[in-house]
Order: sequence, then C-alpha cells, then structure tokens
Amino acid sequence: MTKQRRILLITILGALTALGPFSIDMYLPGFPAIAASFGISISKVTLSLSSFFLGISLGQILYGPLLDRYGRKNPLYAGLALYLIASAGCYFAPNIETLIALRFVQAVGSCAAGVVSMAMVRDLFPVEENAKIFALLLLVLGASPMIAPTLGGFISSAFGWHAIFIALFILALAILLTTVFFLPESRQADPRHSLRAGPILSGFLAVLKNPQFLTYSVGGGIALSGLFAYVTDSPMIFMEGYGVSNRTYGWIFAALAIGFVSSSQLNRFFESRFRPGQIISGAITCMAVTSLIFLYGLEHNLINIYGTAAVLFIFLSCMGILNPHAAALSMAPFEQNAGTAASLFGLVQWGIAGLSGFAVSMFQSKTPVPLAIIMTVSALLSMMIFYTGGRVLKKQLKISTGGIPVMH
Repeated sequence: MTKQRRILLITILGALTALGPFSIDMYLPGFPAIAASFGISISKVTLSLSSFFLGISLGQILYGPLLDRYGRKNPLYAGLALYLIASAGCYFAPNIETLIALRFVQAVGSCAAGVVSMAMVRDLFPVEENAKIFALLLLVLGASPMIAPTLGGFISSAFGWHAIFIALFILALAILLTTVFFLPESRQADPRHSLRAGPILSGFLAVLKNPQFLTYSVGGGIALSGLFAYVTDSPMIFMEGYGVSNRTYGWIFAALAIGFVSSSQLNRFFESRFRPGQIISGAITCMAVTSLIFLYGLEHNLINIYGTAAVLFIFLSCMGILNPHAAALSMAPFEQNAGTAASLFGLVQWGIAGLSGFAVSMFQSKTPVPLAIIMTVSALLSMMIFYTGGRVLKKQLKISTGGIPVMH
C-alpha cells in the first residue's frame, strides 16, 4: 500500500467514523431554536438526542452479520441511503415527536458507517497497527466537535434549525459518493455466514465469550459514557446555566474537542514506552482523579465556567488516549468475523454511553453536578473492570492476541 493510498483510506474511514458524531454535534447549538419552534423546553429537545443514541446502539447489531455475509460496501450503501431519507424527513418534521422518531431512524442509518470503518481497519491493516490507525481516525473524527457545533450554530442563526439537516444530508451524500468511487471492498461476500437467528446469536455469543473483548469493550464503553454525558448535558450547562450564546457554545465545544483529538496523537509517544494496558490504566486513573476533583469543587462552589471547561478538557484528553487502545484490544482477536465483532463493540460502546446521556438529561439541571457524578461513577467503574479483567487475562497463559499484550 502506497503512502498516498494509505492516507486516502484513513481519511475515508475517518469520515465514516465521524458521520454519527457529526450528526450529534452539528445540531446541539440549535436546541434553543428547536425548543422555541415547537414551544417546548430544551430538556424535551434532548430526547431527540437520546433517541439518536438509542438508534445508533440498537442499529449496530443489524449490520455486523450483514457485513460478514454480503461484504462491507453493500450494507454501507443501504445504511447511508436510510440516513439520507431520515435527514430529509427531519427537515420537514412538524413536531418534536416526529423529530425524535426520525432521529432514531437517522441513527440506525449512520451506525452502518461506524461499523464498516471499524471492520475495515481490521481487514486492511496489520493487527499490531490497529491502535495507531484508530488514533489517526480520531484526527478526522476530531473535525466533528471542532467544526460541527460552530457550523451548526451559524446555520441555525442564519437559516433556521431545519437547515442543519439539509447540511447533514449533503454531508452524507458526499460520503456515499466517495465510498462508491474511492473505497475498495475489503472483504468479499461469504455465503458461509448465515443470516438465520441461531447462527447469528451463536456468532455474537462467541465474541462475548472472549475475555479480551469483554474487558476492553465494556470497560471502554463505561469510560466513554462520561464523554456522552458531557455531549448531552453541555448545551444545558453552558447555554442555560452559564448563559453563553449558541455561537460561543460552539467555540467552547470545539476548544474542548482539541484535547480529545490532540491527546490521541500522543499515543505514538506512549506506545514506544508503555504496553497498551499500562496506557489504559494511566488514562483511566487520571479520568477518575479529575472527576473526583470536579465533583468536590462543584459541591464546595470552587469551580466556575472556566474551571468546568478546564476539568472537561483534561477528562476528554484522557479519553482520547484511552479510546484507540480499548478499540484495538477489543478487535484484536477477530479476523474472519470482524464485522460481527465490530457491530457488537459498537452496541456495547454506544449502548452504555447512550444510557449515560439519557440519565443526565433526566436531571434537567443547569449545573454541572449531575454530569460530574456520572463522570466520576463511570471512571471508577471502568477502572475496576480494566483491573479485574486484566488480572483474569494475565492468568490465562499470558495471553497476547495478535502480538498485542493484554493489560497487566
């Protein structure tokens, strides 16, 4: 693979990975306008975000078996087509209930892109390079929180919130055309993979029984829930609680995203000095300590908007370090059934994280306290899972799948 070809593939896979997050980030600044348009509260608008999380979680299991049976690209085309139809429907949504339902459908379509990108990383690149590739994908993914909220705020202010979904329609169409002409098929259709319920369930169970997958997908998903709680609650905290404008919120959201993206690129430095498990241990420990400081500071009125932003920046930076390694270690044991493993990984990650987003939205609080609680609980629980799972893996004959050492 030439260097130019490698860069092109990573860029396309990154764009596929970013479609779901971009669909979230772009319309966050439009929450006040959506609420005003339908005559409802912002907290009710967040239900459309919760429905998106639910859709992208449940939709994962639809695509895994299809990717292993029909190859990678045909299911991707179907998912992107569904996304385009739902995006057009969101533009014409007459009420919040319709928007909530269509956002669910839009999410089901978008998750095809995320599952395909993860499976293709496992198909196209050596397993020992997967963590590095996932970190590079975050560079493209980083365009979402750095560009989408600012762009969404501008579009909402200039043309109304409906126009945000026209922009998402155009984005998905561009991604679809790019994949048609420039993305190779990484695995041909395999009729040996059955689409009957029994074999599909057996395939999922086989993945779930792998202790390495279970440790890093569940532990990583719980850690990621702090990030999703932040995404869900940040419009309420900054625009309602701290009183910033939608454009200012977009800039804050983009600035915090720099920590998430830039820190992921530090993995090249860490990988030459530490094992993947050690990197994960250090990152999750930092997240736990930061969350505890955040919660303590809020309870004693020691943290204002600047302190909140600073703490979130550190938390997101640690997540940027942890996430690529958790993904790589989860996918490492699987080659023939990478599609099934990728979809199950997405289900675990988005499902757990989506629940945290729904939970924080139920507080309907303008203060960061509920967010701090969820960040703290998720970090401590994730730390416990990584530690316990690492000890189990260490006992199993010093497991090292694909040359990637397990956590110890």
